Amino acid sequence: MPQMGCKINASSSPVLCKLPTMRARVAPKSISFISSSYAKDDGELASTATTSQVQLSRPNAYKVDFKTLGACKLGIARYPDFEYNPQGGNGSGHGSVASNGDPTGEISVSFDVDTLYVPPLTSATTKILGLPLPPFLKIDIVPQLFEGRICQESGKVDLQFKAKFCFSVGSLYRAPPLIVETVLTSEESKGTMRCGRGERLDEEGNCRLVGVASVDPIDDFLMNTFLGLPTECLASLNAVISLSSLS
Repeated sequence: MPQMGCKINASSSPVLCKLPTMRARVAPKSISFISSSYAKDDGELASTATTSQVQLSRPNAYKVDFKTLGACKLGIARYPDFEYNPQGGNGSGHGSVASNGDPTGEISVSFDVDTLYVPPLTSATTKILGLPLPPFLKIDIVPQLFEGRICQESGKVDLQFKAKFCFSVGSLYRAPPLIVETVLTSEESKGTMRCGRGERLDEEGNCRLVGVASVDPIDDFLMNTFLGLPTECLASLNAVISLSSLS
């Protein structure tokens, strides 16, 4: 039976095999899922691949804080805009996403109106035509509703806002409240008389929210005549909105 053997050629240079070095890899920020489908066309094989990017999961619950800044505006009817400085206004609420890993980053938020404080219009906070309001005139803002949506990816904000505006002149006169309801948005808000454009959230949470609202007449002849009700009003607010994870 013939023997099989092997011969080592000593003159040949040895072949060195180097094992690959294992290196730690950082987890990617997104995960790609690739699926391939194959079909024959005129005897040739064609392949197509589709890739979908799915972002890593986001928190499901958030704490939301809201603060008003200076250099704001309020306007009603065809009167010149009020220069309004509501520095120190604030509120808190909660937010949630529809499902874990929502790729749009859109969050539904709702603020607790019991903790929401919007400074009143007074001679200390408000000017018209460069002059402060008369010291005896005051307009309190009493929030009734503040909720909506914030998109983390785009910075777009849409918040439904409803409040009572209560006019008073010292202890001599107090009008029935005006009900103002609008969407405060980082986009454009436009009515028939008034319009404004907001600014989306930046990396620090700064934004400008604008809203045009229709104001209906109230049971007060003096106020209806003075403001020309029904009419429109405009709010333009500089604010900071911050989100912190609860999960």
